[in-house]
Amino acid sequence: MNKVIANETDYQEALLKLEDLMDRRPAPGTPESEEMELLALLVRDYESRKYHFDAPDPIDAINFRMEQQNLTPRDLVPYIGSRSKVSEILSRKRPLTLSMIRALHSGLGIPASALIQENEECEKLTVDWDRFPIKQMIAWGWVTAPELTRPEDMLRPFFGAAGFGELQTVLCRSSSHVRSARPMDDYALTAWSARVLIKASQRAAHDYKQGSVTPEFLSGVARLSANDKGPLRARDFLGEHGIRLVVERHLPGTYLDGAALKVKDGSPVIGLTLRYDRLDNFWFTLMHELAHLALHLDDEGDMFYDDLDVETGPDPHEVEADSLAGKTLVPEELWKTSAASRVPTTLAAERLPRRASAGMSQVLGEILTAQAAVQLARQLQVHPAIVAGRMRHEFKTYRLLNQVVGHHKVRKLFPEVKWEWE
Repeated sequence: MNKVIANETDYQEALLKLEDLMDRRPAPGTPESEEMELLALLVRDYESRKYHFDAPDPIDAINFRMEQQNLTPRDLVPYIGSRSKVSEILSRKRPLTLSMIRALHSGLGIPASALIQENEECEKLTVDWDRFPIKQMIAWGWVTAPELTRPEDMLRPFFGAAGFGELQTVLCRSSSHVRSARPMDDYALTAWSARVLIKASQRAAHDYKQGSVTPEFLSGVARLSANDKGPLRARDFLGEHGIRLVVERHLPGTYLDGAALKVKDGSPVIGLTLRYDRLDNFWFTLMHELAHLALHLDDEGDMFYDDLDVETGPDPHEVEADSLAGKTLVPEELWKTSAASRVPTTLAAERLPRRASAGMSQVLGEILTAQAAVQLARQLQVHPAIVAGRMRHEFKTYRLLNQVVGHHKVRKLFPEVKWEWE
């Protein structure tokens, strides 16, 4: 059924078809998945015209079924994905995705019509087209600006090319998983996401196999860093495994280092901004976003945005991603036993007599620290910048090893991005 529902017979027929499609669990981006989304909209439209009462709230419906069957939040994990997601859903901090709706419908028998209601805040949101950073997007060549063109008319094709149908929903999702100490501009994030997904869709990639990003896979990516063109090799390697890596500069108001997203067909995309043109930053950010892919990016509605200048805070997703990224790049057991784990003054004290001058101690400490970074990097088969970045973070001394972290070594590998406008 691909027509407006006109009567009760059509309505019942549409509900049956919708529930049948949900039982089949069609993959995102397939014709069946798109038909399911259309039917959900048609059902909702008919209900809003036919019945003069508020549609059932999906969270209320879930809570009612939990009470009926004496379920706890932990019992919802198989249907929603993790304990943290269950908590976010039940507290209305996160909207239900289609995969969650399918699982709750088939697993707990909650009526589809009760679950397809969109997040209330998204429903009320009116897209303010003037809030998108249009001047910047035009200057960077993301969109063209014919004379007398309204912002909406200019931007709709751009977002359409990215697969963003309902911008209200995308704008709501863009604030779902944001790591930043400063408020990020949702409109700028959405525009940047669209640009990254458009570039990703233009790049060929093999099929992605769910669950393929294992610790061994991540270690293999890290070892590519030993080559001077490691970032390019990483992009090619990931593409061979169905993961598109896209580099695009961040828009003002985003403070963004990287993101983990998905294109319309469900394939994963890693977006990096190279906000800091350093090798250590590139490799940690890449590994952090790949960790999100391995651990968290299992729903088509998920988007993770990261400003890695700030600590993780209480968000378990960020704690887990930081932990996996860190121990992949520099395993903890090797770090603890290496000279790199000791501060420069300690290294110098081990080699100098007690009465050595402060200046001599500082110089020797810097030399030994650089040697320690190179030595551990060779043992790990990674670039010394990775170990240097770990040392700077551990010692909270960001002037340390400036000659080792790889300043100005990354952006030049991606000349397709207009860095001269930075």
